[in-house]
Amino acid sequence: MNPLVLLDRPRFPLGAISLVCIALLLFGLYLQHGVGLEPCPMCIVQRYALVLVAVVAALGAWARLPWAQRLAAALAAGLAVGGAFVAARQSWLQWYPPETYSCGRDFYGMIETFPLKRAIPMIFRGGGDCTKVDWTFLGLSIANWSFLAFVALGLLCAALLLRMRHQPPKQFGL
Repeated sequence: MNPLVLLDRPRFPLGAISLVCIALLLFGLYLQHGVGLEPCPMCIVQRYALVLVAVVAALGAWARLPWAQRLAAALAAGLAVGGAFVAARQSWLQWYPPETYSCGRDFYGMIETFPLKRAIPMIFRGGGDCTKVDWTFLGLSIANWSFLAFVALGLLCAALLLRMRHQPPKQFGL
C-alpha cells in the first residue's frame, strides 16, 4: 500500500500530527517532573511551538472545509519551522557554548501575567541553562531531537499541502 494514500484525507495526518505533539509534550513533562531536568527558556519556547502545532493541527483535523484544512496545514508547517529554528539555535549553543550567555527573559514570569496562570505553570516553568546538555539519547541532546521532530512535522505538513494541492477539492470531505 502506498503510504501517500493516508494523505488523501487530510484529517488523518492532521490528527496524527496533533497526537505526536501531545506525546512529545508529555515526554517533556516526564523529563521535567519524573527525571528532574529543568527546562531552559528556549525549551519553553519549543513547548509553546509544540502546543500551537498541536492545536492548529487538531483544529484542521476537526475542520471539514478544504480551505480550513489547507490553512491549518500551512500554519502548522510555519509553526514547526519556527520551533525548528529555536531548537537549531539551542543545538548550536550547546555545541559551541559562549563564555557568557543569557537565554532571555524568564517565560514563566510572562505566563503568570496572563489569566491562564494557574492552568499552564506546570508545563511552562523553566529556568535551566540553554547551553547545558543534561540528557542524551543515541548521542543527541533534547534540543537535537526537538529539531528533528520539528523538521519531521514540518515536512509532513508540507507533503500534506502538496498532496491537497493536487487533489480536486470535492475529495476533501469526511
